Amino acid sequence: MENQLFIGGGGEGYGVRQELAMKYANRHGLIAGATGTGKTVTLQIMAEGFSAAGVPVFLSDVKGDLSGLVTSGRADFKLHDAFMKRARSIGFTDYAYASFPVTFWDLFGEQGHPVRTTVAEMGPLLLSRLMDLSEAQEGIMNIAFRVADEEGMPLLDLKDLQSLLVWVGENRDQLSLRYGNVSPQSVGAIQRQLLVLENQGATGFFGEPALDLGDLMKTAPDGRGQINILAADKLMGSPRLYATFLLWLLSELFETLPEVGDPEKPRLVFFFDEAHLLFDDAPGALVDKVEQVARLIRSKGVGVYFITQNPDDVPEDILGQLGNRVQHALRAFTARDRRALKRAAETYRPNPRFDTADAIRDVGVGEAVTSLLEAKGAPGVVERTLIRPPSSQLGPIDPDTRRAVIAASPVAGKYETVLDRESAYEILAARAKQAAAEAEAAETEAEEDASAAQREFNAARRYSGKRVSRSSARTSDAGLGRTIGRALTEAVVSELKGTTGRRIVRGILGGLFKGR
Repeated sequence: MENQLFIGGGGEGYGVRQELAMKYANRHGLIAGATGTGKTVTLQIMAEGFSAAGVPVFLSDVKGDLSGLVTSGRADFKLHDAFMKRARSIGFTDYAYASFPVTFWDLFGEQGHPVRTTVAEMGPLLLSRLMDLSEAQEGIMNIAFRVADEEGMPLLDLKDLQSLLVWVGENRDQLSLRYGNVSPQSVGAIQRQLLVLENQGATGFFGEPALDLGDLMKTAPDGRGQINILAADKLMGSPRLYATFLLWLLSELFETLPEVGDPEKPRLVFFFDEAHLLFDDAPGALVDKVEQVARLIRSKGVGVYFITQNPDDVPEDILGQLGNRVQHALRAFTARDRRALKRAAETYRPNPRFDTADAIRDVGVGEAVTSLLEAKGAPGVVERTLIRPPSSQLGPIDPDTRRAVIAASPVAGKYETVLDRESAYEILAARAKQAAAEAEAAETEAEEDASAAQREFNAARRYSGKRVSRSSARTSDAGLGRTIGRALTEAVVSELKGTTGRRIVRGILGGLFKGR
């Protein structure tokens, strides 16, 4: 049916055909279930359905399996007969193999086009979350961003932030009077966390050219939505970076896109796989931000679908906003599992034909308990559902195919070359160089003045008037004063010419130039 995304259904003992209405697809959703129960295939068939309806999709490929979306399924595939049998049993009469338009992305630039953002766009809150900073350290991050704005120093990459933090540490006395305490220990702790980020490969993520959100919202020439696949298998080795990046992307979409109300179909659908990584040990401020984005981004025409093992992984306030649900099997091996199963069942509109908790526990691989929004956005009655088979290849593609797709991509060459324009690092380096040159000039001038004083003293000593005879028994008071004065002058000039004198001059001049 037009403007409907077919999920599955049909078959003896199962409920009615399950279709997701496109006009309710931006009301968000949840795909949950234990490992190996079919969540990835459900994500795949939903991506196919949205693309076929002209809706761009962004999803993360945690295991590498979803790259098969770019290739059509084949009749010689070992599950071909099973797929055809299931299609017939659920009334999927127009089922056929097909490939879909795909763009590959990769934060590390290895399995897709590089994805970058600037430090300024990430912001102090998400960066603090990324580095697991304390409240005091997060405060210093906010001070650093404020100073960067006031001083006109763009924060683009990690070296910009690192050099700015050095400047903040050197000028902590002045900044503490204005913004609050800036301790060198906290600055040092932040620098160490930035070093950890570098070691995790985050250096390439921060910089320019930054990702243009418009490149995620393209459609193919035939009108189908582009499926953007983020290679996340390596990224999962840095789970905090993975979660922070996806949250940043959601936040950017929320802040950038205009209001569109409730469109006939979404402008973009965003799948957040391994969603529990977003909420594990997350501070309250971050959870509040996710809730705000989830609540308001639907009015921008963006649908967000969380994929996780257990609905309990998602905070209750956010879970309540996920109207479209596909629940694969949950195992109830422990008392905690049974409690989680009961809570999951209670969130569905009951069906008198079966017990929801029993159904969630008993459904097999490729089956699910579903509830999709119906007229006026009301949740539908829970149904046992056979998930439709995918039209694209089930499983990953080979590296040669991936490279060919990347080379033919509509954004090929746009992000591959790194830009390094003038920013905080270069500005602070130029200031330091100028201050050093001025200090050197001042030191040279001081040494020249000292030499001139020495010459004047020598000349004055040669023409200083009467000399006292060696045979004189007494020295006048005035002569004694001149003798002491000469000794002091010689000592001062000697010191100024020496190493200690140069240190004094540099110390004085350094204080004058500090903070410029």
